[in-house]
Amino acid sequence: MSPVRTSSKIWIGVIAGVVVVGAVAAIAGPYVYRDLVSGPPAAVPTVALTADPKAETTLDTADLSGTWKVGADSFAGYRLKEVLNGVDVTVTGRTSKVSGDLTVDGLTLTQAKVTVEVGSIATDEPARDAYFRSSALQTDKFPQATFTLTQPVTATGTPKPGDVQTLQATGELSLHGVTKPVTVELQVGLNGNAGQLSGSIPITFADFGVDAPDLGFVTVEKTGSVEFLLNLEK
Repeated sequence: MSPVRTSSKIWIGVIAGVVVVGAVAAIAGPYVYRDLVSGPPAAVPTVALTADPKAETTLDTADLSGTWKVGADSFAGYRLKEVLNGVDVTVTGRTSKVSGDLTVDGLTLTQAKVTVEVGSIATDEPARDAYFRSSALQTDKFPQATFTLTQPVTATGTPKPGDVQTLQATGELSLHGVTKPVTVELQVGLNGNAGQLSGSIPITFADFGVDAPDLGFVTVEKTGSVEFLLNLEK
């Protein structure tokens, strides 16, 4: 066999191999991204309290009246589902740039407003974050999201350090320049002299004037949730 024919066969084999590898990568790529690159999504935030005697509260747990502020190590963000080349991927974004004040009268939360700097929310993928900030959420125009309580919420009983209560709260969520009434299930409890509160608000993006991205190879479902875990200081 001539060297030319042998060389031609080698190149045909190389090209065929590249095509096969490319096809496998196109199929396996989303799975690799989901399972190896992206990894599992962040857990749904829940109150995690300690029964450590050293964390025993000196507060009058029958009367928690006063102003409580959102403190250190609090976070908020979102959870949504993407379909990447036919593969479901759960995406979570987080930011620690959260502030707020809550007013308690006895064991009733009478006022609350929590503000999140939306432009600082980050996921595992900078390109995705850039798209959400510029095209989806337009954070240059609408840099903040807020939750404002509209109805009082009363504890189910005198809180005990280390115990968690589940309560329903009604308020208004302002996002992307649109304000809508929402209901959120809260977990709340005492950790020493501090409080902890978590919740998840289901949303439909269109309700807030947000178009769920559809870029062909990746689409975002039309619903998601706003999540938060707040450490509260009196």
